Amino acid sequence: MKKTKVSVIGAGKVGENVAYLLTTLGLCDVYIFARYREGLEPAKAKALDLKQMAVLMDLDIDVKGISYDKEGFEELKDSHVVVITAGIPRKEGMSREDLLYQNLKILKRFTDAIKEYAQNSIIIVVSNPVDTLTYITLKLTGFDHRKVIGMAGVLDSARFKSFVKEKLNVSNADIRTLVMGTHGDLMVPVMSHSFIGDKPIEEVFKAKEIDELIERTRKGGAQIVSLMGTSAYYAPAASVIRMVEAIINDRKRVIPCSVYLTGEIAKHYEAEDLCIGIPVVLGKKGVEDYELVNLSGYEKREFLKSVESLKGMIKIADNLLKEI
Repeated sequence: MKKTKVSVIGAGKVGENVAYLLTTLGLCDVYIFARYREGLEPAKAKALDLKQMAVLMDLDIDVKGISYDKEGFEELKDSHVVVITAGIPRKEGMSREDLLYQNLKILKRFTDAIKEYAQNSIIIVVSNPVDTLTYITLKLTGFDHRKVIGMAGVLDSARFKSFVKEKLNVSNADIRTLVMGTHGDLMVPVMSHSFIGDKPIEEVFKAKEIDELIERTRKGGAQIVSLMGTSAYYAPAASVIRMVEAIINDRKRVIPCSVYLTGEIAKHYEAEDLCIGIPVVLGKKGVEDYELVNLSGYEKREFLKSVESLKGMIKIADNLLKEI
């Protein structure tokens, strides 16, 4: 029986942890793509290690590494999902805007390869700034907008949830959180759609505590960068797995992701022709439906701040692409 194939572009910390989790769960065959550097082939080494681990775990899946500088991208063929993790990581003091030019150059190479070899795949973009790069990936590939998805809100919502958990002696399973907007300092923790059990979170915490939760959530990624000198990787990888699993097992899960807004969805959120974080239903076709969340007045204003910031980033990206 032919297994589902997931290709991971990039074997840095996020990419290798995505490949590791996919392998341990036995979800699919895993193909890892990374650069050949100075005689070293990290994709092949990590794939061999993971394949041997799979044998020990009695998992009948294949794991293969490809050094794309030497071998190209032909092995992308028949990928159900392609996860793009490669890019320059965020360093301390570096804004997401600072990342843009270098990561655009890297991204262009991958989108060209996906267009040539994996035309029927669903793309998950992880590289930052993720909302802008998801939009650019959509434009460069020309794929159906339901098949190009950015990993953002699922991670941000998990961070929000972890900070709530720190304050309460309740199970994670009984905490529901939602973060929308851009993946950055202007993200919007949506208190009106976040709950402890059946109780709105706004009834559990005082206003000052809520303000602290919002600030901690917005700075969650930057805190890790300041402590470690580079971006997070375990939680981002786990966020990707939640998305991949929903797609390949056709779970129809409601997950906040960065997606393209158009038509009725764009009208509801008062934003069009950009990719931004909203809750969507993920299944085997990619984005299968959209959640039309009714935001409070404050939340809508904050969301539209995200939109305006993202429009500026997209304009910069479009101009930079002309130079690449």
